[in-house]
Amino acid sequence: MKLLSKTAVVTLFALGSASAFAAKGLTPQQCNDYPFTPLKAEVTHAQLMQELAELEAVGYDPSENDEDYPSDLELAEKKLQAEYHADCVPAGAQNSLGAGADTTQGTPAS
Repeated sequence: MKLLSKTAVVTLFALGSASAFAAKGLTPQQCNDYPFTPLKAEVTHAQLMQELAELEAVGYDPSENDEDYPSDLELAEKKLQAEYHADCVPAGAQNSLGAGADTTQGTPAS
């Protein structure tokens, strides 16, 4: 019976975690955290894992045989930045930045 209870708890936790990742939009906490804000200390493992999860949520697949690297990573980063601007930057500030402006360095807008 204990095993059944533990299994049920783990299953419920996993479902809750999956639904949190499936949620649309960034939370205020995510808007004010790495990778969107400059850090005052070294990046933690948890922050890197969160960034990877966010990149995967917008389509990045870090497989071993990735023939599209780094273009697929750059595309996912652009999508993540667009999501950040949509969810975290106030509407007036978006207009002052220029709607749809390419904020990546060294990459000409297409």
